Amino acid sequence: MSKKILANDGIDEVGKALLEKAGFSVVTDKVAQEKLADEINDKNYVALTVRSATKVRKELIDACPNLKVIARGGVGMDNIDVDYAKSKNIQVINTPAASSNSVAELVFAHLFTAVRFLYDSNRQMPQNGHDKFDDLKKKYAKGIELRGKTMGIVGFGRIGQYVAKMALGLGMKVLAFDPFVSDATIELEIEGLPQTLQLPIKTVGLDKVIQNSDFVTFHVPGGKLISRHEIASMKKGVILVNASRGGVIDEDDLLEALNSGQILHACLDVFENEPRPSLAILNHPRISLTPHIGAATNEAQERIGVELAEKLIDALTT
Repeated sequence: MSKKILANDGIDEVGKALLEKAGFSVVTDKVAQEKLADEINDKNYVALTVRSATKVRKELIDACPNLKVIARGGVGMDNIDVDYAKSKNIQVINTPAASSNSVAELVFAHLFTAVRFLYDSNRQMPQNGHDKFDDLKKKYAKGIELRGKTMGIVGFGRIGQYVAKMALGLGMKVLAFDPFVSDATIELEIEGLPQTLQLPIKTVGLDKVIQNSDFVTFHVPGGKLISRHEIASMKKGVILVNASRGGVIDEDDLLEALNSGQILHACLDVFENEPRPSLAILNHPRISLTPHIGAATNEAQERIGVELAEKLIDALTT
């Protein structure tokens, strides 16, 4: 059997080294989507690794009969026809644990940006800070603290639980919803203490989360969960964070609610029309924005590479 792997969206050097040590040849040259099938067949690749950019649909799977494994570096697999691949006896793997901390930290980066107006002040200070310092000081004088507020977490898997850990550490209350998780124990590790604090959390209904939270963050695999009806039941002045999948929040309804004041602020790392997000979303004055970088830290990429390599070695050698 061939031992060639195409890492079409790249792989961390540590993971690549692990695969090479195990006898695999790893190619990281990016192949255009329309040329991918020919490349896989011509070079006799047995495994294809992707991130979110490369799509692995039925047509590609049918065109590449020698593929044994499709591997997704990250959590979501909406760019892969998973069930169809499995029906063709192709293993499909991902790395759900590796990026949890990085995504959770980005959620709080967005939240701190929102409640202290950093998304706007970092634009205004270079332009007007010299001449209008006092005006800007007054403009940004009504920030709020996270401590004591309620964090609503929709999707209470690994990432959601990391968000809960950070929220609890900040002194926030936590309400969580997940149809597949009834309860979880959050472990708080405090530097200098020999033991961890064990905090049990029971999940509640989605309605309770969105009606009683000051902030709501989403960590689900996809689907439209939030539109005009759900927004109307939220607290006036709620702040929403989406670092999961574009489309979880209806963007037209989000804009309407931002303009009416029902939603105070939105924090978006993902968008309905990636990689060309709506200009109305990009230019709204009360949305903080990042370009789908939840897992884009050096630490997460190394963990993803290592986990990907270990799973590929196991899949291709057993």
